Amino acid sequence: MEELRKLEQVQETLSFMQSRGVVVSSSNNNDDSNRFLANLILLLVQPSGKLDMAEKCSLILEYVPKLSASFLEEALPRLSQEGTQVNCFRSGIVNENDCGEALVGLDGMQSANSTLEDFSRSYFMFHGMDANHPQAIFKYLPVLSFTESYIYQLDSLNEKIVNMPTDGVTVSERGFEEKAYEKQVSKLIDILKSDPFRPLVSLLERHGLLTERIVEEFRCGEEYWALERTLCCALMTKKEISVEDVMRAIHLKSFDYRVLNLILYQLRGEEVNDLHMEFLSISEFLVEISDDLIMLFSLSPSSMMML
Repeated sequence: MEELRKLEQVQETLSFMQSRGVVVSSSNNNDDSNRFLANLILLLVQPSGKLDMAEKCSLILEYVPKLSASFLEEALPRLSQEGTQVNCFRSGIVNENDCGEALVGLDGMQSANSTLEDFSRSYFMFHGMDANHPQAIFKYLPVLSFTESYIYQLDSLNEKIVNMPTDGVTVSERGFEEKAYEKQVSKLIDILKSDPFRPLVSLLERHGLLTERIVEEFRCGEEYWALERTLCCALMTKKEISVEDVMRAIHLKSFDYRVLNLILYQLRGEEVNDLHMEFLSISEFLVEISDDLIMLFSLSPSSMMML
């Protein structure tokens, strides 16, 4: 739900800006402009060393006049790691090679680290393992890391789709100016919507680690990403959001933890402990609720008064 949280922050900022007359009410003609300004304000209110708000404003007034469209166009390929943000195929998001074998990139592996650390500290105990013993971690790390990295790459792909201006239309209908970008993003959408876990499923099957429960959790992942796109689109277009969809998404979100746990049972040659799985499912749900409440707390109107 990370992208949903970001969109909620943007919408809260937009509402604040409208209430102060900074921008007019959203319309089809100025939605992108307003979202850009909202994201700029969110950046400005973030802590930055010892700079206070007045100093930040002074820096903006001093340096913005020196910027130009040509300067930004020249900076884009340099600051996006050789076009990573534009050329999605170079970012490790495409998850298979020409032979259909699962692939992961460095970005996916780095993003997976926090989940793997949390998983080892919170789940290893249910397998009688000590997360403080390196041998307990490194023995199973390759498969667990590869799996979580693969999932993170798909999650990053979904975030890119969520951040597009509209939903429910093909990329060619979105009005992007760069045809190469259109083709790449269209390809990525096709990957996410057409059996995205197939290469990983094949890999796990070859290693004797695949079970029907793991396949079912992969289906939960696909359903979660579809719900995330629906909810974020509804939020961006100010449509009514279904509480049932939100609750379902919260239940589905931690599917990757359940996948890792089920794989660990397979790696250790143990039967799945259903009591543990049920307990952890409830725990995961409560953790997601807690994270969402903390996020909502951070969006309170008082937090915006600093502007």
